[in-house]
Amino acid sequence: MVDADMLIPRPRLLTPGVGAFEITPSTRVVADAPSESVRLYLQQTLRGSTGLPVRDADAAGPDTVVLRVAPTGLPEGPAGSVAESFRLVVSPERVEVVGGTAAGVFYGVQALLQLLPADVYRRGRVGTGPWTVPAQTVEDAPAFAWRGVMLDVVRHFRTKAEVLRVIDQLAAHRINTLHFHLTDDQGWRIEIRKYPRLTEVGSWRRESQVGAHVTDEAGVLRPQSFDGRPHGGHYTQDDLREIIAYAADRFVTVVPEIETPGHVRAALAAYPSLGVTGQPVEVWTEWGIADDVLNAEDSTIDFFRDVLDEVIDLFPSAYIGLGGDECPKVQWEADPRTQERIRSLGLADEEQLQAWVIGQLAAHIESRGRRAFGWDEILEGGTLAPSATVVSWRGLRGATTAAKRGHDVISTPDDQVYLDYRQSDLPNEPIPIAIVLSVDDVFRFDPVPDDLTEAERAHVIGGQGNMWTEHVDDVRKLDYQLFPRVVALSEALWSADVTGPRDLADFRGRLAEHLARLEAMGIEYRHETGPFPWQERPGVPGRPSSREERSAYIDAVTANIAD
Repeated sequence: MVDADMLIPRPRLLTPGVGAFEITPSTRVVADAPSESVRLYLQQTLRGSTGLPVRDADAAGPDTVVLRVAPTGLPEGPAGSVAESFRLVVSPERVEVVGGTAAGVFYGVQALLQLLPADVYRRGRVGTGPWTVPAQTVEDAPAFAWRGVMLDVVRHFRTKAEVLRVIDQLAAHRINTLHFHLTDDQGWRIEIRKYPRLTEVGSWRRESQVGAHVTDEAGVLRPQSFDGRPHGGHYTQDDLREIIAYAADRFVTVVPEIETPGHVRAALAAYPSLGVTGQPVEVWTEWGIADDVLNAEDSTIDFFRDVLDEVIDLFPSAYIGLGGDECPKVQWEADPRTQERIRSLGLADEEQLQAWVIGQLAAHIESRGRRAFGWDEILEGGTLAPSATVVSWRGLRGATTAAKRGHDVISTPDDQVYLDYRQSDLPNEPIPIAIVLSVDDVFRFDPVPDDLTEAERAHVIGGQGNMWTEHVDDVRKLDYQLFPRVVALSEALWSADVTGPRDLADFRGRLAEHLARLEAMGIEYRHETGPFPWQERPGVPGRPSSREERSAYIDAVTANIAD
């Protein structure tokens, strides 16, 4: 039987009871209509791991697990909402999970599963129990509405089955948003039926860079080597419908991102007329940022309006991502047609042209009843529509500026929650990138900048960790990068400081217990002692940096968005 105080995230209220509830062959589940999908999820989980029938019941009674929605008397979450709030009451006679909505019931079930032996997370039986839950009452609600992980499936493609596996992992940690990075220089992963060449041509590249850039004899950063192996893949629209529905049953919203006006080389390989030069290019085989960007012609804007229409028809999420980050200006600066376009639009410079492109597409998204979001570079040019949401990744300067200008904010500062960054200074850390970002660092993550007023703080709707995959070429490496840091992210975004001051030692104790759950889930997480030999990548170059170097770089590149 699991100790009652071992829950992750840490709950707002936990009151121990007397005795325990045991799941037996006679245990049944009763659910009201809104909780029906949660009943199915719970039964599937318990039947696989315990081998018990866990049948339906028509009414609450002894030896039942009761799931119901009742949005009164629950702790309040963001902006007073109880949508994700729950109360879990365990007595020797029965278990009751009450949620503000079905999402709250689902999160109460996640707490219930954590209170069972860790083997409950296995998909087949390894023992006979007993499957007991200590008697107690747990009441909880999230600190932030947006609790996300961004998954880049462009640099290295993840199959549909692998994406579904990630969704299960996020749901178990009360992460409610999967930001799906679907297009970039190195590939186009979403079927667009009006423009089939986007996947026919853009979904694969002839080879991939291996490791990070290294400095050559002339002091120029260049790839050290390529793998010589084609890489590709894409999701059909039915694949995406399946992913979206699977996630919705686990109360994870899948939010798509289509990059513009930079990070578009895969689109230009398929349709060269979208580019500034109009010349054929191949899907990029390097990591980093290609200079190739969209032209600003009306036909190109219309093309991406068509793309967004199909995206919006597929994804029911309130938010649609437009990218907007790391857009080189060199082609625009050198192109007479673009310079004439800037003048004819009455714009001051290339930054305002970037803002104009984003503004055109954001307006189209808004006309379809959705909200656009983009990386913090969309603040450049100073003309961003008030309805746009800003994803602040270059530290928290973007979050501060956006909130002060009245934009909603999703915080994902690279120095706190970039999950591709190296996890230690150990020399055998696989492909070490950027700064050290440990579990403890992620645990301390606070999405809200210190220098905001109460009204401005309300614009910070949450945060997310970002999983870029240039150096993550299989699902085992994905596990290594995500976990256990996602566990810390879960606590930072669900519990934050609402349950009291953060206590790293307390979290570390609960994490030690939680590792058995990760192992039962089949997650090959990074152990605190460092990588196992098979997790190392000897000979593959990384590009580590210090926090001082990274901070100086971020200060320089965000100077143009500081208010």
